[in-house]
Amino acid sequence: MSALLDNICDFWSLPNPNLDDGEAMWEGAMDPPEDEGRTFMEVISEKYSPENFPYRRGPGVGVVVPMGPQGSPMKDRLNLPSILVLNGCGISRAGDEAEISAFCAHVVELDLSNNKLQDWHEISKIVSNIPNLDFLNLSSNPLSESPLDASCAEAFVRVRRLVLNNTHVSWETVHTFTREIPELEELFLCLNEYEAVTHSAVPCPSLRLLHITDNNLQDWGEVRKFGAMFPCLDTLVMANNSLASIQDSGDALHRLFPKLRSINLHNSGLNRWEDIEKLNCFPMLEEVRLLGIPLLQTYTNSERRSLTVAQLPSVSVLNGSKVTDEEREDAERFFIRYHLDRPEEELPYRYHCLVTKYGKLAPLADIDLRPRCRAKVEVRYEDRVEVLSIRLDQTVAELKKQLRTVVQLSTNNMRLYYIDKEMETSVKLRYFQITLVSNCFSVKLTQKCVSLEGSTSTPQWEIRC
Repeated sequence: MSALLDNICDFWSLPNPNLDDGEAMWEGAMDPPEDEGRTFMEVISEKYSPENFPYRRGPGVGVVVPMGPQGSPMKDRLNLPSILVLNGCGISRAGDEAEISAFCAHVVELDLSNNKLQDWHEISKIVSNIPNLDFLNLSSNPLSESPLDASCAEAFVRVRRLVLNNTHVSWETVHTFTREIPELEELFLCLNEYEAVTHSAVPCPSLRLLHITDNNLQDWGEVRKFGAMFPCLDTLVMANNSLASIQDSGDALHRLFPKLRSINLHNSGLNRWEDIEKLNCFPMLEEVRLLGIPLLQTYTNSERRSLTVAQLPSVSVLNGSKVTDEEREDAERFFIRYHLDRPEEELPYRYHCLVTKYGKLAPLADIDLRPRCRAKVEVRYEDRVEVLSIRLDQTVAELKKQLRTVVQLSTNNMRLYYIDKEMETSVKLRYFQITLVSNCFSVKLTQKCVSLEGSTSTPQWEIRC
């Protein structure tokens, strides 16, 4: 996980939280020459020299100096951590292989992104002398023109996580890796401008995660090839591609990705609910990401999530958020009511499934629960009766000012009484705030306010001198 974080931080030139102050200062201070690259050993000798890292650090904090037979026999000269971050250092060659082997026996993660590596043979010299290497990041190296033969790829045999983002490597190179690395589990091929996928006759059953975002894969026929090439694929991340639709039948999809658990289709071109329904055909699918697709742009946030949750009954995580049983039931009921007015021929298949489960639900009553802010009252003064609309958030004093023009009395000479027809009582209104707590009216005198509730008839207020 730390290596993936390193990769993301390095690629977008963000501060790297896995680097301590010494490493960060060294990275800023070292600018590779413009005319020629540097060797791998030159860079680590300078970066991890005792002048930069004079002390051994505690576990999990910065640099760790390995001890015993697994560590570097020259640990008095270099303090090497097990995770080497050498991005943007101008590396173009391996250097002395014997020294690489001596210093890097304990290294498990290596970040060589944004360097000048353009020859797979030079990279293999580095990798073949790091026997415990598990993670390798080669992003943004100019490798598109370099052929990779099988003998060279054998050096990568222990690598389980390989990052080739923005390298524009050919599919032939990718297939060579998938054939020669028997335990390859995670493969990153982002930003390589792929518009098509070249099929490989030799599957890679070990691969669990394929990260292929920010390419130009528009046709589902290209995506379909991943199913045959990676039969045990668990996670497929295809965000920021232009995939327009999912074209296979349900039976074909069921066989295509039998173990797919998670799929990311953020910012794809999907624009039909039929495509979302087809995701149900992946038998193991439980996590889906669908933000930014054209289909959902016209809905509110609440409608988007509810309609999508209802369409995907087996998905337990949508767009990174867990779907609870309560949310699913609410979404499914909403889905039924949302389609009530649709013609029979336009109703989706999922609608009929949910009607079988819940029945054909009636529309919800449109109830406005907002507190009322005005009310109509009868104002009686002597023999006069007048109906007024008053604000319910005003004080009695403010109400008296409103009534001055009606009864031609000063506020000091005015007394207001609330008359309850049902209770046959009247209560004098004092200088308290008038508050409505329901849709009906009666009188209820509290310590601080008069609350109106109860009768549905128009309340009567009497004004006396």
